[in-house]
Amino acid sequence: MTDTTLTAPTVAGVAGRSVRAATPIPTTRLVAVELRKMFDTRAGFWLVAGIGIVSLLATAAVLVFAPRAELTYETFASAIGAPMSILLPVVAILALTSEWSQRSGLTTFTLVPHRGRVIAAKAVAVLGVAVASMLLAAAVGALGNVVGTAIAGVDTTWNVSLAEFGQIVLANVIGMGIGFMLAVLLRSSAGAIVGYFVYTALLPTISSALASTQDWWRDNGAWIDVNYATSALYSDSMTGEQWAQLGVTTLVWLWIPLALGLRAVLRAEVK
Repeated sequence: MTDTTLTAPTVAGVAGRSVRAATPIPTTRLVAVELRKMFDTRAGFWLVAGIGIVSLLATAAVLVFAPRAELTYETFASAIGAPMSILLPVVAILALTSEWSQRSGLTTFTLVPHRGRVIAAKAVAVLGVAVASMLLAAAVGALGNVVGTAIAGVDTTWNVSLAEFGQIVLANVIGMGIGFMLAVLLRSSAGAIVGYFVYTALLPTISSALASTQDWWRDNGAWIDVNYATSALYSDSMTGEQWAQLGVTTLVWLWIPLALGLRAVLRAEVK
């Protein structure tokens, strides 16, 4: 009978085997996943559907109620862009807070351990949605302008320049940025949504009241109130002082709180 010797694999043999290195997930795939996650939930779907429905209703309202002299491209684009500027920041808020409200953050940050990459992908997705939505509003406004003036029998007026449209896009990006900042800072859907409407509704009301009663605030409020400074983007042109006011207020109300929120998110325990 022949003895058979079983030889265990040596360490060198194991080390010599080709080990397939783990390939990190590409950033483009992360952004695509975050875009899909923004709209494949009930809340995301109905927000997008609501934006489309409200845009059609706004166009119809302009056709029915606006005087013929005001049937211009600016009127149609403003009517469509106004509801978008209110609803789109809610999409930005839900894009981040869903990881905590739906408790999917543990899965997300396990699949992609580098939280900074996930947050960056969400930010890029939010920015893309903001720009794409404004382009859609511009296209729908152009269509409404052509059809509306043809129905009314008046000349078609294109009274929004490319520079003015760029300022409007920037204003909406800042709005979505504030929503995203509140989501990062609070990590609660309800809290961030309430905080956003405090930002955009309550604080401007207080600022207007102060401006009507206090000369100092009337002269210097644009250096403090981010909504006041952002509203200048909807004017025909911006002065150097207005750009400086926008930079100061967004630094205080957007970038510094966002940095604090990111620091907390990167260090917080995910449950």
